[in-house]
Amino acid sequence: MELLAPAGNYDAFLGAVNAGADAVYLGGQQFGARAFADNFTQEEIVRALRVAHFYGKKVYLTVNTLLKERETASLGAYLSPFCEAGLDGVIVQDFGVLCYIRDHFPGLPLHVSTQMTVTGARGAAYLKEQGAVRIVPARELSLEEVKKIREEAGVEVECFIHGAMCYCYSGQCLFSSILGSRSGNRGRCAQPCRLPYEIYDGKKRLSGSNYPLSLKDMCTIEYLPALLAAGINSFKIEGRMKRPEYAAGVTAVYRKYIDLYYREGEDGYQVEPEDMDRLRRLYIRSEIQTGYYERHNGREMITLEKPGYERCDETLLAKIRETYLREPEKMPVQMQAVVKAGEPLRLRIGDIEVTGDEVQTAKNAPLSEEEVRKRLCKTGDSLLMVTDCEIDMEGACFIPVRALNELRREAVEKFEAAVAADAVPEKSAINKCVLEQSGGEEQVMGKPAVDVAVSTLEQLRAVLAWGGCRRIYIDSDLFSKSYEEIMETAGAAAEKTTAGAEPVFYLALPYILRERDEVYLRRLTEKLEQTGAFVRGFLVRSLEGLGWVLGVCRGQEESLRQSGAAYEIVPDAGLYCFNSDALRFFRDFSKEITLPYELNAGEAAHLIRAARERGMRATLPVYSRIPMMITANCLKKTAGQCNAKEGEKRQFALKDRLGNTFPVEINCDHCYNIIYNCVPYSLHSAKKERERIAADALRYDFTTEDGAQCAKILEGDFPFKDYTTGHCKRGIQ
Repeated sequence: MELLAPAGNYDAFLGAVNAGADAVYLGGQQFGARAFADNFTQEEIVRALRVAHFYGKKVYLTVNTLLKERETASLGAYLSPFCEAGLDGVIVQDFGVLCYIRDHFPGLPLHVSTQMTVTGARGAAYLKEQGAVRIVPARELSLEEVKKIREEAGVEVECFIHGAMCYCYSGQCLFSSILGSRSGNRGRCAQPCRLPYEIYDGKKRLSGSNYPLSLKDMCTIEYLPALLAAGINSFKIEGRMKRPEYAAGVTAVYRKYIDLYYREGEDGYQVEPEDMDRLRRLYIRSEIQTGYYERHNGREMITLEKPGYERCDETLLAKIRETYLREPEKMPVQMQAVVKAGEPLRLRIGDIEVTGDEVQTAKNAPLSEEEVRKRLCKTGDSLLMVTDCEIDMEGACFIPVRALNELRREAVEKFEAAVAADAVPEKSAINKCVLEQSGGEEQVMGKPAVDVAVSTLEQLRAVLAWGGCRRIYIDSDLFSKSYEEIMETAGAAAEKTTAGAEPVFYLALPYILRERDEVYLRRLTEKLEQTGAFVRGFLVRSLEGLGWVLGVCRGQEESLRQSGAAYEIVPDAGLYCFNSDALRFFRDFSKEITLPYELNAGEAAHLIRAARERGMRATLPVYSRIPMMITANCLKKTAGQCNAKEGEKRQFALKDRLGNTFPVEINCDHCYNIIYNCVPYSLHSAKKERERIAADALRYDFTTEDGAQCAKILEGDFPFKDYTTGHCKRGIQ
């Protein structure tokens, strides 16, 4: 089991190594999900790799943000010096980054960030097929779900054990991005979850102004035996934004108790009160909890009253600095040098021997043994300390100072390389990514198709009555519960529609699928078998959903071939296709993409051109309530109102300190909440941007709207006073 510590700067790296970390994860000056941390220069990362490998440690680099097209061109040059220095792995969120590194740096281990929202073995197994060797699953998973990923997907699993917790499933949060253009997917989250809100059920206020989105920090030190017994490959401490004293202090405590478990077993495992107190005093919010390993959600996980960090104990910090924030102890070594006039200069450290220039005969003042020893023992910033230097010297010898220094450096470097635990990965060729230059304003490729997503029968009837759709995406929950009504409604509409003009029907899968949804998926499969060719494809919103659909397609391959039907797969906006490199990932299972909400018009237009060159299509969402957060924790439960029947959907709301109201869907089928934006997203007034993007299809997503509102929106008679065009015009940093 690996203990993995965070490092926001080089001092934190040293503290983590000295405190007993087996590996350290850190970010460079680009592409990291902690854009506001100090982060490392190129020279510091190379130095960290050298130090880590010498002491048997590993270093993982975070490239765990979504990359814009112009940034992908520099990715190869950015990674190359670290790979040459023996980088042990890279943590990625972006599908394009995954494909690029897999193809251009085949020796570099790929670790999937928790930002990819892996919630089950199906998604993990698919990522393994794509080149990943380690998965950092969603922090919301139970211990049993984590074990299932490791066992069934056959991939390494890395889990958080300590530190701050996001309220939203990581990678599915657009709250900071939409409200203030600071994207969590780009490492710039403004943490709106730490602000006060009121909870409403309709007009009824269920809670006063407190902090229902602020989770207590995770601390699993008392739960560690169960985690160790589960066979998790790596225990991860959160905290690259925190001070070096935090990284060292927390790492030291967990190192102590991991070692205790391996010595004494579960029976001898007991956490001393002073160590628990030490953890509480190191940047912990007022209370702690053990995360989701033993529960799905709960009010007890929330810091309702005080989300800010307490001030740390300066005495404790000073002690940690003195103990851990220093260069590691140098390795004591012995040197033997042979210095004989007329023979090559030879120097040995351990089993490493190097040979230098021929020793000259001194014409005037010959070198003394002490002068030679002084030069050879001067190891500078190396990781060695010469405790004894034996000089075998004959004759009146002269050696240039330069020759002595070069020979010493060569011997030290070769000895350090021999000691290092991990071999340097083979250097890969770097292929530069050259962006195509636009020849002018993008041209509209004909009139785009119109697709609509519905979540109620009333919305479905309104859309069918309008009659201008290519596709209708039916919420799979609605399909499961109202199968007969949907078939009857669709059949009646088809009788009134001109042959060839009727829409085709797809199912929109849930945003999150987990172990608890297996029964749901089996029932959905049964419904699909009854429909024949009615359902033509799926809108997939998660990697687990993608894995399930691929399994359905493979399992029914023969019957589908006989019926002439085949399911199409359409990835939704939350499966981020952010750059042209990501198209390689999606092209393996789909002919199209859905543009993410965080691209501006110019970026979207470039991506669409790249997609068309690969024979792919693109859909632009033009109306929706943007899902700002998908959460395992439940606002209804936090407000003490968890008495809904299984499967009931309820509309709650959050009101912020400025009076903005955010609709909240309480989804009891899958036990998650969707927090929508306070105003609808619509591009009805952004004609210039829509034409510039030139998407193949425009999609309307209906969630909270009634039938009349749906009809007006489709007819171009926008029914709401307030709306946002999202990032279409402004983009994100």
